[in-house]
Amino acid sequence: MIKQIFGKLPRKPSKSLNNDSNGEGAVNSYYAPNPSASGSRVANGTLVPNSDRKIQAPSGVYEALPSFRDVPISEKPNLFIKKLTMCCVVFDFRDHSKNLKEKEIKRQTLLELVDYVASVGAKFNEAAIQELTKMVAVNLFRTFPSANHETKILEMHDMEDEEPSLEPAWPHIQVVYEILLRFVASPMTDAKLAKRYVDHSFVLKLLDLFDSEDQREREYLKTILHRVYGKFMVHRPYIRKAINNIFYRFISETEKHNGIAELLEILGSIINGFALPLKEEHKLFLVRALIPLHKPKCASVYHQQLSYCIVQFVEKDFKLADCIIRGLLKYWPVTNSSKEVMFLGELEEVLEATQAAEFQRCMVPLFRQIARCLNSSHFQVAERALFLWNNDHIRNLITQSHKVIMPIVFPALERNTRGHWNQAVKTLTLNVRKVFSDIDQALFDECLAKFLVEEENKTEVKANRERRWKRLEDLAGSKTSEAELVPRFVSSVNLASSSESSG
Repeated sequence: MIKQIFGKLPRKPSKSLNNDSNGEGAVNSYYAPNPSASGSRVANGTLVPNSDRKIQAPSGVYEALPSFRDVPISEKPNLFIKKLTMCCVVFDFRDHSKNLKEKEIKRQTLLELVDYVASVGAKFNEAAIQELTKMVAVNLFRTFPSANHETKILEMHDMEDEEPSLEPAWPHIQVVYEILLRFVASPMTDAKLAKRYVDHSFVLKLLDLFDSEDQREREYLKTILHRVYGKFMVHRPYIRKAINNIFYRFISETEKHNGIAELLEILGSIINGFALPLKEEHKLFLVRALIPLHKPKCASVYHQQLSYCIVQFVEKDFKLADCIIRGLLKYWPVTNSSKEVMFLGELEEVLEATQAAEFQRCMVPLFRQIARCLNSSHFQVAERALFLWNNDHIRNLITQSHKVIMPIVFPALERNTRGHWNQAVKTLTLNVRKVFSDIDQALFDECLAKFLVEEENKTEVKANRERRWKRLEDLAGSKTSEAELVPRFVSSVNLASSSESSG
């Protein structure tokens, strides 16, 4: 009885399985898709224990298996599994002169697997799904250098200028991604069966790979994760939460991640499919993750995708416009002019989807900021702010609330016409000034009169201040003269005294 119990327990793997004895290439750890299970199901229905062993190259010669064309249809599923097992060997691509023959054999085998997955005529059984996910895990799942995660970038504007490092094993990794993509997209993949192996752990490791510096890899990951999100509905909340966590860490800790743009691109498509009314979870995601993503210095790298996501929320629920605009104002750049131009572009897209009621809630702080932009010495910032009046919808919103907006922006417009260095900005300012005069001439004249009075008061205050400083300077000068005379007088008295005493 005891022997039977001990016989069912998993055996400890031998050391020879954990080491690459023949030195033909480093191999990643075996990935157990379902760690809660005590064993993995194989083709005949029996259970064999999982282990943390490493797949290693065969002790003999690494040779190609027969082609799928050369075997009967009945043997193709077993050959498929054998080829997957064979591809669990990972070669070292850092040395290009090493294992050339074996690397080419593996690449050709992977290409055969791509064709098989794309053209298979029957549902994948559990053994095939298990072996395929294991092969994918062994070849793809890896950690990146810690420097990418631990160091906080100080000069993120140089990020786009840096040359990204390319994955040396891409000749194999690309085909593995192609296999995974076709497997997830295949109608022969049963989602209910596959979710046992394409589980939370598998998805999380896929998300970790988005930090790869290789743009080609991130493009594949973007497509695959989107297909996983579409096929495995049970994983959707988990995927959204995991992406949130990546954003939180990026915003609050590292400000360094290579895949933010790709993740936002996926989310743009996900947000587009949100049902109405929006869930509270989705609104919290907007407030806690998307809006704070405007804060990092490297926002220009992913701003286009972020702006698309933000606009999607406004188009889904126009009542969110006030929250979004106030969020933009909170993270508005102070000294970064190029980032300010991007914010103004995004603001225009948000305002284009904003209704009058939401606009009126935030127009006072909004146009105070726009007025500051109008007077920017950087001509592109001023120009981009003035372009807002070229948008018909925004101009209509301004017209409806001109009694509040005109007094806020008029001083900035008038200062531009009188003293801005850029002629294009001056011309645009005169056009906007004319728009306001056409809307309400009486209020325009009132604002102009108030501006002239304020300017006169400022001139008087400035003159008074200069007079005070002049008096202080004169007083300080006279005190200095007295201070210089006293030592001279004392020295003269002392000299006279000494002369008398000597006489």
